[in-house]
Amino acid sequence: MLIGVPAEITAGETRVAMTPETAKKLKSQGHTVRVQSGAGVAASVTDEAYAAVGVEITDAAGAYAADIVLKVRCPLDSEMALARSGGVLVGMLNPFDASGLQRLAAAQLTSFALEAAPRTSRAQSMDVLSSQANIAGYKAVMMAAEKYQRFFPMLMTAAGTVKAARVVILGVGVAGLQAIATAKRLGAVIEASDVRPSVKEQVESLGAKFIDVAYETDEEREAAVGVGGYAKPMPASWLERQKAEVAKRVAQADVVITTALIPGRAAPVLVTEEMVKSMKPGSVIVDLAAPQGGNCPLTEPGKTVIKNGVTLIGETNLPALVAADASALYARNLLDFLKLIISKDGALTIDLEDDIVAACLMTQNGEVKKK
Repeated sequence: MLIGVPAEITAGETRVAMTPETAKKLKSQGHTVRVQSGAGVAASVTDEAYAAVGVEITDAAGAYAADIVLKVRCPLDSEMALARSGGVLVGMLNPFDASGLQRLAAAQLTSFALEAAPRTSRAQSMDVLSSQANIAGYKAVMMAAEKYQRFFPMLMTAAGTVKAARVVILGVGVAGLQAIATAKRLGAVIEASDVRPSVKEQVESLGAKFIDVAYETDEEREAAVGVGGYAKPMPASWLERQKAEVAKRVAQADVVITTALIPGRAAPVLVTEEMVKSMKPGSVIVDLAAPQGGNCPLTEPGKTVIKNGVTLIGETNLPALVAADASALYARNLLDFLKLIISKDGALTIDLEDDIVAACLMTQNGEVKKK
């Protein structure tokens, strides 16, 4: 099987879909691997590093001529002209972008979007959302520490004691948990909030305090359980009580990191304009939901701005700021997925009885697959 990896040309995208580590494993399985020249440079991988493990260095046309093309982002219009009709494309293709999927179908591509993989134990090694969210949570804290004009840890010096930074994390999924762990390593005092009661133990095990809001009705308890690894929309009664509780903590916080992002939906507002006004000058908000509008209405996606003395970071692709490790994890996700669609004898095998393959399949035979 010929496997190709083009360079990413989407603005700001520094990741690459294959590393020398995963290329070496694919070569050992008998596959031929092509990588576009320069594809890994932004992720600290040189052409020489690929060539050393037997990868063929080619141009964009050569990479797209492969039987299977591995990408980070969905190809742009200029790239679609290079795509081979009948080929296979695997990457983060945004299952909710109807027009993008139509373009893939029109190009007669069989495409797989790994964001659509089910949140099951068997699919964990292919869970690109989790692998990249983990990096985003880490980077969010590092960016906050850079912009915050004080120390994170408590310091006792000859000139006096410096208090530890107070960090509030809203949304305790993969990114939120990594943010807690990273902020704890830096010595901050941390509080965290989430609508799912099941995460309280995880939050406390990492050394943070859980902002608890009681559930008063069966409807609230049922919604709090969530579905498929994501929180469900909570009843207005509970949201009002949570909003009041969170507002108290935000007013006292030095750093707020919001992570409430559900694929295919607009990001919920967690930090209102009034809350921002209540924060101390010099405080920092990192809004990980910026790609879908933000958890704060003052966030400007793709920009870092100062509003009412508070710095709001609206970076839309944090994993790309840690390109080497983000690429390494992503490439391993892809490698594990390829095991499901390539048989032991090296042939392409699309088994729609496999729940992971069926969930990730977006287009085939010129049609968008309905979910």
